[in-house]
Amino acid sequence: MARSKSKGLKNKNLKKIHNLPLLALPGIIAKNTNLISKIIISTDSKKYGTIAKKNGIDFFYLRKRSLSGSKVPDHLVLHDALIKAEKYYKIKFDFIVSMPPTSPLRSKNDVEKSIKKIINQKFDTVWTISKIDLKYHPNKQLKIKNNRLNYYSPEGKNTHYRQQLKTTYYRNGCSYVVKRNILLKYKSLLTNNTGYVVVKTPQISIDDELDLKNVKKIFSISRYY
Repeated sequence: MARSKSKGLKNKNLKKIHNLPLLALPGIIAKNTNLISKIIISTDSKKYGTIAKKNGIDFFYLRKRSLSGSKVPDHLVLHDALIKAEKYYKIKFDFIVSMPPTSPLRSKNDVEKSIKKIINQKFDTVWTISKIDLKYHPNKQLKIKNNRLNYYSPEGKNTHYRQQLKTTYYRNGCSYVVKRNILLKYKSLLTNNTGYVVVKTPQISIDDELDLKNVKKIFSISRYY
């Protein structure tokens, strides 16, 4: 999924790492695993699509404007992509794998783990997630309202030491895998039967120049092979 009108960093999906635009990187993983049969881009930009095609990614439709805003949920974009792809290829897929270009620190190994997990353990969907350091736990977070400071969570005032905190995670955008019938029926990426793969390497979702700079310091193309 590569929307063109990003706000924090203009044309961020075209920013280059190792002389490759971000939108091309998921295609490398897809081509280097035998678990993905078709590789497509969902974009609202002909320019983006053309660049993706030059990098071995299929481009055969433009995402409509109503599905291209910053507040459009991912599952609606994936649902649209599935319908378009099945019509284009004239086949039905078993699973859909989403790899947002703005999370380029993924590895082929983590993506493959997600696909194998949904197949072997019969989950509806599988997300890649990363552990949050306890110093950033929701019970330690604060909010400002009416120029006053308060705990973000009501439980915060009763949290005094680390041993009270349970490990939390965030979705890191490496990959989302969803069964075809789940996406079509529920149009959702999270159900009561969602599995996970915990990614142990550093992950950054690119929103601004600083994120891009930090990604370049960490990025290794070898993760993709």
